[in-house]
Amino acid sequence: MTKALELADMRAMILAAGKGTRLRPLTDITPKPLVKVAGRALIDYSFDLLRVAGIRHVVVNKHHLADQIDVHMASQPEFEIDISDETVALLETGGGVLKALPLLGRNPFFVLNSDVIVRDSGASSLQMMAARWDADEMDVLLLLHPTETAIGYDGQGDFFMDDPGKLTRRHAGIPAPYMFTGAQLLNPALFAGCPDGPFSLNRIYDKAAAKGRLFGLRHEGQWLHVGTEEALAAASKKLDGS
Repeated sequence: MTKALELADMRAMILAAGKGTRLRPLTDITPKPLVKVAGRALIDYSFDLLRVAGIRHVVVNKHHLADQIDVHMASQPEFEIDISDETVALLETGGGVLKALPLLGRNPFFVLNSDVIVRDSGASSLQMMAARWDADEMDVLLLLHPTETAIGYDGQGDFFMDDPGKLTRRHAGIPAPYMFTGAQLLNPALFAGCPDGPFSLNRIYDKAAAKGRLFGLRHEGQWLHVGTEEALAAASKKLDGS
């Protein structure tokens, strides 16, 4: 049996470098992670997950309107935040994490997408992921939400999941019951051999899947899409309880 992960010692990265083009003109003056949803910056919902889980060491990347990201990070004194600067070139999800690896360390770490909202209905999902992690059998653990209850989601899902939690991708034209929430736990060793520059984290997932080491955990709670102005308004209304 592998050694349990100690949440207090773990690190996490919040991906906050995207341009948020579908939310223009709002994101012409405000970076998407700082767009207000029910009166709060979108990225603060990611900090909620980390706070409840007891994770304090956080890396945040920046690109679009980066100075505003710096200012907002200064308003989170309870976290130890390092900034990974991508202002010269946007690196996509995988390239962004690869650049930040020196700040994330050699142990498994969480990565959260700042452009969606994940809210737990009971126990901390990140705590549950840390408890489920088994280095002997997995390199990637994705938090998945049922497509039928995802708010504002109109896709066909991303994955099928068997009883132990092993994942397989859906095939074109065949809907899958689970979609990826944007929260994940990764083994940094998977990034060995990846070239510098932009690439998607899907490359990492496929690398793990090829070895049978891509796993998932079902999320209990709410997942809300905020990629358009309409979705943003609907999410705000939902979170306000109106």
